[in-house]
Amino acid sequence: MISPRNGVVVRVDSPTEQRNPRTTDIDRVPTIEVLRMINDEDRTVPSAVAQALPELALAVDLGVTAIMSGGRVHYVGAGTSGRLATLDAAELVPTFNAPADWFVAHHAGGPEALVRAVEEVEDHSGATQIRRHATPKDLVVGVTASGRTPFVIGALQEAQALGARTVLVSNNASVPFEPDVLVALNTGPEAIAGSTRMKAGSAQKLVLTSFSTAVMVKLGRTYSNLMVSMRATNAKLRGRTIRILHEATGLPAGDCEQALADASGDLKVALVHLLSGVPTERAAAALEDTKGHVRNALDRLAG
Repeated sequence: MISPRNGVVVRVDSPTEQRNPRTTDIDRVPTIEVLRMINDEDRTVPSAVAQALPELALAVDLGVTAIMSGGRVHYVGAGTSGRLATLDAAELVPTFNAPADWFVAHHAGGPEALVRAVEEVEDHSGATQIRRHATPKDLVVGVTASGRTPFVIGALQEAQALGARTVLVSNNASVPFEPDVLVALNTGPEAIAGSTRMKAGSAQKLVLTSFSTAVMVKLGRTYSNLMVSMRATNAKLRGRTIRILHEATGLPAGDCEQALADASGDLKVALVHLLSGVPTERAAAALEDTKGHVRNALDRLAG
């Protein structure tokens, strides 16, 4: 890789940069075959993620611990990795009604680089970002296809110096840094050599979504597999809250609507009220005592 600014050449030794022997004729085959080649490569992604689940579970537990102790989860990435991390953090607020500062994304190049490639910024360390925003209570999750992006590695090294815990999500198992947890994704060569927006990016998307969703589940932001912490900010979502109450309780929609009204629109309070039979005030108090965890609130009321 040659930087147009200083002429520095960096050879990235990563499986994602290798040439894929299965797609060498991709520019010579009919369109349907081009798509089949890409699809065949994409089929390998879930298996690569499955191999990393034990490490990902450790990362989830670190994330839960960080938030429960008053800390935050920081995502750090550049290019495709940074954009995926930013997207994941942004979607947690409407989906789980998570406080906006629970997950913070640091993307190399800032907002401008989200919509326009600014490739040279990944060569600068992300240490300053972490020094400015992180604390020892936090978890810093770096995401990189090559496993050695300077912006990500610098951020993780700074986090470690601060006393924060660290996770590195990498499509290359050989990395120049020892995090607390390494989530290595063996996605191999891309259909187009070096185009890490393909399999590497798909694997990272699966990992980030699984990681943040599991953290939210462990923190009680769901009841069963229902999004009971979501914000009903439009007509569609308001309809969804009634459906969630119906699915969770089996009660008629009218009863669910009344319970939601009695709970001043708080889905969790309405749910605990309907499932336990206690007044909404007691349901709200139980949720307050259990930091909004529905099952724990129900256990407390039943005890």
